[in-house]
Amino acid sequence: MQNISLLDRHRNVLPNWMALYYDEPISIVRGEGRTVWDGEGREYLDFFGGILTTMTGYNVAPVVDAIRDQAAKMLHTSTLYLIESQIELAEKIAERSGIPNAKVFFTNSGSEANDAALMLATCYRRSSHVLAMRHSYHGRSFSTVPVTGTATWSPSPLSPFNVSFVHGSYRYRSPFGQLPDSEYIEACADDLQNILDVAASGDVACLIAEPILGVGGFAAPPDGLFGRFKEVLDKTGILFISDEVQTGWGRTGENFWGYQAHGLTPDLMTFAKGLGNGLAIGGVVGRAEIIDCFQANSISTFGGNPIATSGALANLAYLDSENLQENALVQGKRFRDRMITLQSDHPRLGDVRGKGLMFGLEFVEPGGKEPAREKAKQVLEATKARGLLVGIGGFYGNVIRMAPPLSVTAEEIDRGAAILEDCIKAL
Repeated sequence: MQNISLLDRHRNVLPNWMALYYDEPISIVRGEGRTVWDGEGREYLDFFGGILTTMTGYNVAPVVDAIRDQAAKMLHTSTLYLIESQIELAEKIAERSGIPNAKVFFTNSGSEANDAALMLATCYRRSSHVLAMRHSYHGRSFSTVPVTGTATWSPSPLSPFNVSFVHGSYRYRSPFGQLPDSEYIEACADDLQNILDVAASGDVACLIAEPILGVGGFAAPPDGLFGRFKEVLDKTGILFISDEVQTGWGRTGENFWGYQAHGLTPDLMTFAKGLGNGLAIGGVVGRAEIIDCFQANSISTFGGNPIATSGALANLAYLDSENLQENALVQGKRFRDRMITLQSDHPRLGDVRGKGLMFGLEFVEPGGKEPAREKAKQVLEATKARGLLVGIGGFYGNVIRMAPPLSVTAEEIDRGAAILEDCIKAL
């Protein structure tokens, strides 16, 4: 009765449009490593990590200790004063960003980070024309909804920008999808150039892109696509913003940032989610002349506060000391190999994709690509019943998304894969 009561209370006071997973939603009250427990004591292996936020695991001792130590000193102080942990974290992110002469501005979320990056780009370029990718997601704020290329996550038709959407991120359903990698990249680059020729009346501020689609179903273009796009953009000085809210901090395994698979250096890059391992922190890092382009004063009341930055510093140190980027590469391959083997025997598995510990399974009707949304929902429910938490997404709601904490073990990968195999076979 506890969960029913909690669900009723939720529906009484929280918006109807706040999504809840499962026919019978659960409350997660405790976590350890990659395991969580709900309010009724049931145990689950977590393969979604609070939408890629619990990056290094639950109850990571060095992170907990850093938060506790800082909380005992001071919870908050304004950016009107010097904050040593904020400065130290900015130094580390600027250095690791790969962006020369970089500066950092901290926010509280990915939506805020992308909002800040868009404001910087449009101010710097003196233009309100923004390019974005089809099937993308960049947040729920007034400026990030218009550049989200997924209608199911765009509640308002209003926009501060003139936005044009470009092909490329979702190859499985792209009109160019049948082409080899090099030809696919050129076809998408031609589409980008055509957009600039036909739709742009004057300067364009930027292109914002996720290296791998998040809400869009973990689809990824061929490596090198965004590097080719940058060549087109650089002809007229258009900025490239890499939205690394979901792909950053080594999640793809092969690189620390998703953009590094594409042979480019972004002008601005946004981050959030995994950095705080559950703490509310995000930000934008970019070339100093862009970050410094505002002519008015500004602050960030909670962005980069002592609690969040102290925890984030401990989290990054743990990520490095435990070599979790390498673990993401190894365990991601282990899981992907099993899913590809499963795909060969199950025609409902239309596409298996992703990098590192970020992978998606797209469900279709046998014999084609018609989205099988109900089948994906059945898998979501069935995995929960068997003690595994996964996500669901994609434009059609037919993609099972998985992103375990980067500390996941081989045994846990095998256990999660076995549960998924059983659930998919049951279809």
